[in-house]
Amino acid sequence: MKTKSFLIPAFLFFSIWSVAQVPAKITVEQQKAETTVAPNMYGIFFEDINFAADGGLYAELIKNRSFDFPNSPFMGWLTYGKVSVQTEGAPFSRNPHYARLLNDGLLTGTGLLNEGFRGIGVEKNKKYNLSLYAKNVNKDENKLKIEIISAANEIIASGEVEINSGNWEKYKLELQAKETCAHAKLRVDLISQGELDIEHVSLFPAETWRNRENGMRKDLAQALAELKPGVFRFPGGCIIEGNNLETRYQWKNSVGPVENRPVNENRWNYVFQHRFTPDYFQSYGLGFFEYFQLCEDFGADALPVVSCGMACQFITDECVPVDDLDPYIQDALDLVEFANGPVTSKWGKVRAEMGHPESFGLRYIGIGNEQWGEVFPKHLEAFQKALDEKYPEIQIIGSSGPSADGEQFDYLWGEMKKMDVDLVDEHYYKDPDWFLQNADRYDDYSRKGPKVFAGEYACHVQPEKKNSFYAALCEASFLTGIERNSDVVRLATYAPLFAHVDAWQWKPDMIWFDNLRSVKSANYYVQQLYSKYKGTTVQNVKMNGENVVGQDGIYASVVTDKDNDQLILKISNTGKSEKEVELDFKLKELPSVLKGKQITLKANLDDENTLDEPFLVKPVEKEVALDSKSPKISIEAESFHVFVLDL
Repeated sequence: MKTKSFLIPAFLFFSIWSVAQVPAKITVEQQKAETTVAPNMYGIFFEDINFAADGGLYAELIKNRSFDFPNSPFMGWLTYGKVSVQTEGAPFSRNPHYARLLNDGLLTGTGLLNEGFRGIGVEKNKKYNLSLYAKNVNKDENKLKIEIISAANEIIASGEVEINSGNWEKYKLELQAKETCAHAKLRVDLISQGELDIEHVSLFPAETWRNRENGMRKDLAQALAELKPGVFRFPGGCIIEGNNLETRYQWKNSVGPVENRPVNENRWNYVFQHRFTPDYFQSYGLGFFEYFQLCEDFGADALPVVSCGMACQFITDECVPVDDLDPYIQDALDLVEFANGPVTSKWGKVRAEMGHPESFGLRYIGIGNEQWGEVFPKHLEAFQKALDEKYPEIQIIGSSGPSADGEQFDYLWGEMKKMDVDLVDEHYYKDPDWFLQNADRYDDYSRKGPKVFAGEYACHVQPEKKNSFYAALCEASFLTGIERNSDVVRLATYAPLFAHVDAWQWKPDMIWFDNLRSVKSANYYVQQLYSKYKGTTVQNVKMNGENVVGQDGIYASVVTDKDNDQLILKISNTGKSEKEVELDFKLKELPSVLKGKQITLKANLDDENTLDEPFLVKPVEKEVALDSKSPKISIEAESFHVFVLDL
């Protein structure tokens, strides 16, 4: 078959080329009715999934330190010699198990080895603080040898503890590692002949976040601080509900002396059979006091979530009748008292005894997580009535369920409006197309009634759900719509936050880590840029009279920052070619030249930061100067940019 050839006249070719190069024109003008950006707009959501708490942010290195994992008191431990579990005369009522070691002359000795959380991570020359409770059984004195053993079975730290009392006492030992090892073990060896009891064996890095006892892992807490979060939702989503009501998260179990906080099953330990983790429990060492303390450290508003009396509906239909909700409602009321109450109140006194007599200044509380159906609004209404009566200043957050649309979503939004809750928690884990097509999602939302809390969102690029640059680019594009509609969306948090590379159940996640290292994802940098440069006031941004929501692959939003006297443009190009953009600033009193910086996030779409390549995707900053009368900017293909211009 013959093919025909065509010659394009030179003048026509030039005309086609000229049309292709006509820059997109974006107009920026003052809003008639000013829309402010909430100072706490962008934040973080912590869910104890992927070993995010024990084995992650919480710096404790010993798994099952109190021998109280349900049905498996020695899970995480290997024992040798004569070791048994006892309960009579336990020092801590809510952690009733302890270990008894008997050395009656066995050449093999008697002791225990702890495996940590997929190993114990120690660094050369760093110091580690060991503590344990112990008492002698039948003699005045016994001696324990404590060793950190490397993956190659070499002793890399060692010390001895003399147990010299027949009563429960706390003993401490400082260990210094001679080598770096990500998968070490801790050995506790009774080297004298005799019998003793031990409980709450704990090992922490000497350096924790702000050098606190019972502290947080320094690099992970620092990464959160660098996000500059405005709000911190905790302690999770589905773990609030529990696999059943018995295993729901109960905040009162997470406060008070850390040794007496009872162990609880983690919601994520066996839900995903392909990521089966039967050793996943919650020590509650990272509890509500520590969460509030972190909020204070970060300058973030605390947003705790409590059970509404419904277990996870994906697992069970277990539900407390509305008439029996009083204990659950009282927990919510007591939580406000714990956070804000005077030291003379019951729970304010507990807070003060833990070292914080001042109020934490709680302003929000979430009731339930992703509940749906006709029962949830009735439960929420009972909580709302009690909270409004006693604490009318507390903002209540309801839910639109687990989906971003559909029959249940519409029904719950209708109920939330009837109840006039303060915010409605929306969740969306969607593919790239959804994020790109929903940049205008909130343009037509009602400006009356409840505001939106985008409580859990992340772009899922199938099939691997990587934290790829493409996922981050789609989120950056979507967030221009969040920012443009700051009068509707008041809070926004990516989810989940953390994941251990050797013990994850869900991905993607914002920050990945192993026992020694951590890495910030491309998604992290998008959230950081929005939080750091959120501004104070939204400006209108139009292309041909319409909001910029993907025309020719361009997404954009503009805010001014009155506090720093800056104009901030966020713009992404999801197209395959570079785009020339002409800006038309119809704003008052602009300098003739807008000087500042341009921050660019650009990489191959499939690129992903890893522990071995932590900076494959990262923001790059340069100085810029734009003519305010008719500035033109070039936006690279598949890239995200933040222009921070001084006014």
